[in-house]
Amino acid sequence: MTPPRSDTTQQPRRHARTATPARRIVPRPRLLVAATLLLLLVSVLMVRAYAGSALSPDGLHESSGEQDAVPTEIVEGGPIINTAQGGAQSYRLPDKTIALTFDDGPDPWWTGKVLASLAKHDVDATFFVVGSGAARHPDLVRQIAAEGHELGVHTFTHPDLTQMPEWQRRAEYSQTQMAIASATGVKTSLIRFPYSSKAYAIDDENWPLYREAGELGYLSVLNDTDSQDWAKPGVAQIVENSTPEGTKGAIILFHDAGGDRAQTVAALDRFIPAMKERGYRFVTVSEGLTQAMEKAAPAGNVTARTEQPATDGEVWRGSALVWAIRIADTTVDGLGVLFVIAGALTLIRTLLMLVLAGRHARKRRAKDFRWGPEVTDPVSVIVPAYNEKEGIEAAVRSLAGGDYPEIEVVVVDDGSSDDTAAIADGLGLPNVRVVRIPNGGKPNALNTGVAFASHDLIVMVDGDTIFEPDSIRTLVQPFADPTVGAVAGNVKVGNRNSLVARWQHIEYVIGFNLDRRLYETLRCMPTVPGAIGAFRRQALREAGGMSDETLAEDTDVTMAFLRNGWHVVYEENARAWTEAPSKLSQLWKQRYRWSYGTMQAMWKHRKALVESGSSGRFGRVGLPILALFGVTLPLLAPVIDLLTLYGLLFLGRTETLIGWVAMLIMQLLTAVVAFKLDRESMKPLWTIPLQQFAYRQLMYLVLIQSAVTALTGARLRWHKLQRTGDALVGSAKS
Repeated sequence: MTPPRSDTTQQPRRHARTATPARRIVPRPRLLVAATLLLLLVSVLMVRAYAGSALSPDGLHESSGEQDAVPTEIVEGGPIINTAQGGAQSYRLPDKTIALTFDDGPDPWWTGKVLASLAKHDVDATFFVVGSGAARHPDLVRQIAAEGHELGVHTFTHPDLTQMPEWQRRAEYSQTQMAIASATGVKTSLIRFPYSSKAYAIDDENWPLYREAGELGYLSVLNDTDSQDWAKPGVAQIVENSTPEGTKGAIILFHDAGGDRAQTVAALDRFIPAMKERGYRFVTVSEGLTQAMEKAAPAGNVTARTEQPATDGEVWRGSALVWAIRIADTTVDGLGVLFVIAGALTLIRTLLMLVLAGRHARKRRAKDFRWGPEVTDPVSVIVPAYNEKEGIEAAVRSLAGGDYPEIEVVVVDDGSSDDTAAIADGLGLPNVRVVRIPNGGKPNALNTGVAFASHDLIVMVDGDTIFEPDSIRTLVQPFADPTVGAVAGNVKVGNRNSLVARWQHIEYVIGFNLDRRLYETLRCMPTVPGAIGAFRRQALREAGGMSDETLAEDTDVTMAFLRNGWHVVYEENARAWTEAPSKLSQLWKQRYRWSYGTMQAMWKHRKALVESGSSGRFGRVGLPILALFGVTLPLLAPVIDLLTLYGLLFLGRTETLIGWVAMLIMQLLTAVVAFKLDRESMKPLWTIPLQQFAYRQLMYLVLIQSAVTALTGARLRWHKLQRTGDALVGSAKS
């Protein structure tokens, strides 16, 4: 018999959970904190990009070659140029004197090999270091100095200096000096410009660089002989290229970084002994300069001092620079590892969903599939409602008018301040009961409804949700299997008239419904949605009812069912149409609650990891899968977008774009499969590329804030989302 309608606050026949005391409310998103963290991350990435020369111009432009402004004594002079105090002097090394110089280091592998070769032959050399490399490998810079070699500046990022403003050139020099000072405690006055060669190649475009360097106290060092080891022409050719003519002295250019330098090391082992046999002496640049100056002024006692102690402030600033680069490198390298992990998890999740969800769909659509004998037992539908006046009438009518033999609808008005209860009561439907209670939260409202319910099959429905006529009948059929304790229905977005709502529609089909197929196949479905779920009263009783210990009471109770050995299944043909948040602020509140509540539920049921039986199975299968795909992957997903943007700006754009498109294709493939299984129109999928640039980022922030909030132990009350009553059954026309 259908129970009479009642509008009551009387005590129910069964005990309902009492309302809990007022709970703390999570503060609003800390936009300032988020903005600060974002600024720090962007700053770190910019440091990495700068130290990696991504922001510096290269030397590919063509110079005019004109030399009208370059003094003849410079063009025809030696490789050491002094332009201090407006002068223009150049020096050559004396005959049978060689200064070995090495550019572009230090390199973590090849610089050590070069140093070992020099030590074997008892030869000192001059290393023109790139500041960013010196900051990354200060131990090598210290080793260079400790073994008696000389250091020079080769700029910080190896740019084409002619394409930079003066302030930026000065920064290139000073930052390299800081890196050297931090490692060795000294400064150097030697400098070699990137892409420079011999004195006769100085033209009007780069001559101002030499004048400027002199004003800053630098001696500019070019070369007499270029080994061209960068081209890897072979050991014999490198030796031939390096050998000076006759008995001439020479500053010889080699490289200890920038690629494979095996030929360079082998050439040194052949070249140095050969030159010694010819009577050559090997010196540093400053030693060779001293000899050249003594030759020019034999009566004087001349010493070219190219190094001086750095001040404490310079060493401190250098250390700060080194740590900034170290932090930036560690951060980006860490993000790279996380990128690989996120990509692997995405691929694994996609493959699992395609395989297991497909298996689930084929099994359900088989002609001989049956849950068992048709279920016709009476059903009680619980509708917790808090200020749902916009949609309560449509929701209740859709529930009460279902094509099932006996339906009882219990509307629990949880202290609404609008006309929710009056509207539901005023419908005059004989199988609808309205219960008014003080506001105590959604779990309390659900437990009250269960206590008032007359039947043992319980359907729980949100107050803004509309059922199709056969939804209840379809939803309860799995209860023909006595092991089934709960059934999740198919939630559809009914208001698809906005871009935000369409994105949620896509998310519901892919992220929720497709996931439920996967989880059911693995027998570890973590959530029966509040919009449409069916429960056995016995299973609810064993779980202790709907708990208010987490913000996701539906996830909490579902996990309890699984731990108690009940089977939780998904019925795709039982559809409920809900009104998704149409504003980003409302969406934020909803997803914040969901994400935070899920984390709370996982923590609450963590003991299942070490338990035996059904609880242990859920703990060792369901919880890890949910942790990986429901929490870890969404938390790592921003790394994919972040490094994609970083790659497009500072790395190989083609490779980065190919990787991003591959990820997008993978998502589209998953979306097509999910929409096909759900018999949905493919039209909304055109918005997926746009979804990558707005909606996904919002979900990232929600999950990140939820994770941070979870650490504080703060709690939320039952958020009421603003409704418009726009949820329409069958609104796939979008």
